This record gives sequence, C-alpha cells and structure tokens, in this order.
Amino acid sequence: MAASVLCSNTRSRVSSVLNRDVKQFGKNFMFDSNEETCWNSDQGDQQWVFLEFPEPVKVSELRLQFQGGFSGRSCKLEGCNKEGNLEHIEDFYPEDDNSLQSFPIQDAPLVQKVKIVFKNSTDFFGRIVVYSLDILGERSS
Repeated sequence: MAASVLCSNTRSRVSSVLNRDVKQFGKNFMFDSNEETCWNSDQGDQQWVFLEFPEPVKVSELRLQFQGGFSGRSCKLEGCNKEGNLEHIEDFYPEDDNSLQSFPIQDAPLVQKVKIVFKNSTDFFGRIVVYSLDILGERSS
C-alpha cells in the first residue's frame, strides 16, 4: 500500500512567495498539516514546487488542496533520478475548489526529484494558494 514519501529530509523549493513573506506564506506551510496556513505564490504563470527526496521513490498519487479561485488549472508532474534531467511524467487538471484532490500517477518511474508545475492558474494574476501537498508512493529498498 502506498504511503507518504515526504519526510523531514525531503528538500523543497518553490517558484515564488507572495511579497517574499516566507514567515506568513512560505513553502513549509504546505506540509505542516495546519488548515489555517498555506503556501501563496506571487503572481505569474508557471509557478512550481520542486521536491528532492533523500532516496529514490516511485510516486503513485499526488494530493493537493488549493484555495478556490487560486487553483492550478493545467498542471504537470516532472521527475528524474538524482543526476538526470527532469522529464514529463503526467498532466493533471485540478478543480477550482477548496477540496483535497487526488491525482493517481500511472506507471511512474523511480525518481529522486519531482517538480509540480502549475502552467496557469484560475486566478487572473496567476497566483497559486496550496494548503496541503502530499505525495504517495513507495521508497526504493
């Protein structure tokens, strides 16, 4: 059974933070399990979240919770091994609402780095607001 592959040693980066206010809107708030906090990107298309795992993983599902009105519209998942170049894995299309959404990933390769790209947003200015992000899968042995 798939479990969360995110751990304390998972490194993360994001494309931007609203007004560069990491204390209020930083990337860490996507992973804190607090429904009151969130990552809020600055404006512009092609916002993204990049994750590097301490060991290779096989991703089976992506779970995201957006703020309605600030959801990704057209998105893609990319991944690669530790030294490789990112390659397309799957496209997905979230709903514009506040619910926790699940996106199964079919036949994902073993990866150590993943990038979730929000090609565009339901927000006129291109902002993305993510309350929760989790990646399910299996760690390699």
